[in-house]
Amino acid sequence: MEERAYLDLKRGERGAIISIVAYICLSILKLIVGVLTDSEALKADGLNNATDIISSVAVLVGLRLSQRPADDDHPYGHWKAENVASLIASFIMMVVGIQVVLDAVTNIFARSHEIPDIVAAWTGLFSAFIMYFVYRYNKKLASEINSQSVMAAAKDNLSDAWVSIGATVGIIGAQFQLPWIDPLAAMIVGFMICKTAWDIFREATHSLTDGFDEKEIQAYKETIERTYGVKGIKDIKARSYGNNVVVDVVILVNSNLDLKTAHDIATKVEDDLIKEYKVYDVHVHVEPN
Repeated sequence: MEERAYLDLKRGERGAIISIVAYICLSILKLIVGVLTDSEALKADGLNNATDIISSVAVLVGLRLSQRPADDDHPYGHWKAENVASLIASFIMMVVGIQVVLDAVTNIFARSHEIPDIVAAWTGLFSAFIMYFVYRYNKKLASEINSQSVMAAAKDNLSDAWVSIGATVGIIGAQFQLPWIDPLAAMIVGFMICKTAWDIFREATHSLTDGFDEKEIQAYKETIERTYGVKGIKDIKARSYGNNVVVDVVILVNSNLDLKTAHDIATKVEDDLIKEYKVYDVHVHVEPN
């Protein structure tokens, strides 16, 4: 089980690297075209992708740190480095998002606006298609390896695709003698960056503070209660270590059972949770009833 978890982290690196390459190419393209075509929306989108490079690097570093084995300082391993990386990425995105919004507001109230060239719109649309395909790849990968940081990267990829579409709409609108639409689109882009940053921040802090989905715990309970020999569940808790789930459960069994039989029931509970939900580790405590 542990070897598979480490292999999943290695696979996750591939998604982060693909995102980094895509963001480097698209940010350079958008910033150059944005400057040449006087498009505030496309430049804002390019800055967004530039910060995404840093965010994706943070995710990559987090995935690699998570692969370090347990040591004296980290007896449970370094799995949560993945969540810390997502948290850092959210801070970077939020700062840039706020800056984009402030710059856009300044440009909206400027006395003169430049109408961007239509080439900027085609650039934005092309970028949206690229990021959508990167999103599909990372989402599939995140589901296969159950990685929160890769899933956060996938959500960022999808957000970037929508941001590029929004920028494209603003650029096209500016062609109809409404140049203020371009900086307005840039402001919307900034808000979307902030929204994505907040979503990633919320998920990372939820995991780091040992928050867990109640629906998943309920599913675990139903599976345990179906196990032959389990009379009830006294207590159950679950927490995440990066992309790994650890479950602690106290089950009630018949007080007349011998030690070996009670142990076999506990082992069956462990095996069922690991097999059905790919839980990384299960700690079962047995109490007589």
